[in-house]
Amino acid sequence: MHNLYAIFAKIIDICKQKAGNLVNKQGNVSRPGAAPRFSDLEMVNLSMASETVGIDSESLLFSRLKEYEHKMPNLISRRQYNDRRKFTAPLCKLIRERIANEMDGGEDYFCIDSKPIEVCRMACAKRCTTGRNDYRETPSYGYCASQGTYYYGYKLHAVCGLSGGTHSFDLTKAGVHDIYYLKDVKADYSNSTVIGDRGYISADVQPELFETAHIRLEMPYWRNQRDRKPLFPPFASARKRIETLSSQPCASLCSYAIMRKTRMSCSPGLSGKSVYLQSYNTLTTKTTSSLAESSMR
Repeated sequence: MHNLYAIFAKIIDICKQKAGNLVNKQGNVSRPGAAPRFSDLEMVNLSMASETVGIDSESLLFSRLKEYEHKMPNLISRRQYNDRRKFTAPLCKLIRERIANEMDGGEDYFCIDSKPIEVCRMACAKRCTTGRNDYRETPSYGYCASQGTYYYGYKLHAVCGLSGGTHSFDLTKAGVHDIYYLKDVKADYSNSTVIGDRGYISADVQPELFETAHIRLEMPYWRNQRDRKPLFPPFASARKRIETLSSQPCASLCSYAIMRKTRMSCSPGLSGKSVYLQSYNTLTTKTTSSLAESSMR
């Protein structure tokens, strides 16, 4: 969905529910002076909606908003947008945390997947300066089986519940195998069922996860594999839906990585904390938009 106003209208109801006593009846944080016409809650909602569609430029955002001036008569100017966004940053953070806390917990079934984060083309990999001063942040070569291509960059690992909420994620080098991330987070998902793709097939790891953490690892097997059994159909459909949703933020992450690398020449490279923050914000707003869309059906 690329209709910015439609996403804005759907997320506003969720923001009103989660804000609670943080704002007054007009949707503003209590402060002296005249109450703004464009409320603080609408400001938070506009920030989330722009992140949902992957808009990281204020010029692009306000060029898109010109199409909806008749629907948003109290829309603020670009100069006011910067000031109001800084002022409403704590409110936005609290709303995000409340949304995340409601989606997180109380689930016994999870989906795990990884997505490639390409930093540059293969031809430019040897000249890439990203993470040159720190080996831990240096990208590496990797292979994406779903696309059948090699790439240079990172790999984003994420664990999602069947409701669509992102429970944990991490950014590793592209050459790290998917199964190693599952070993790192197995203590957080004990006594549960984890659904993955064929990249998590391992004759040694699957029984080890069940013995050490009581994790039942489900995934589709290869056709020529012995003792092959089909994946439970509801698990397969839920996994397909979550994989489609989780694949959407990758374009925003790639653009953000390239933008940070090209515009900040003095920076030693791609900062892991910045990528974590961007991916968390994008995944949270994507999930919020998805829940709002499903609630409207």
